[in-house]
Amino acid sequence: MDEYYTLRGYKIKNEEILSSSMEDYIEMIYRISINSDEVRVNDLSEALNVQPPSTTKMIKRLSNGGYVYYEKYGLIKLTDKGNDIGDYLLKRHKTIYEFLKIIGIENDLLEQTEKLEHAINENTLNRIKGLTDFLNNCSEYGKYIT
Repeated sequence: MDEYYTLRGYKIKNEEILSSSMEDYIEMIYRISINSDEVRVNDLSEALNVQPPSTTKMIKRLSNGGYVYYEKYGLIKLTDKGNDIGDYLLKRHKTIYEFLKIIGIENDLLEQTEKLEHAINENTLNRIKGLTDFLNNCSEYGKYIT
């Protein structure tokens, strides 16, 4: 039988290195860099609705962790490690978002996606992805969901 932990306890137990905030920053840098080679602190701050000093502080942490290249007042660029994680995080976000849409979440879809994506492991995500793909390909799935 599994032992019970708090959410923070599970994160510590599973030795998660990236905090939810770090994941959000990496995901957003990845999103912005898909359409532009230039990612700056102000762009990132605006996209995440945070103050530039907070963004700078986080970018320094991510740089120290080897996730981004950054020079003061310069561009932010993901490292190969950061790029791989950013790709995964964006796919995770899209999978959860799509699943919640399918089950009828409308009013707070982005909020619920954000909350769930940081608390899910890869195995569970893969199962949700499989179910979502199945439901998207099933012409009669709508009659089973109310």
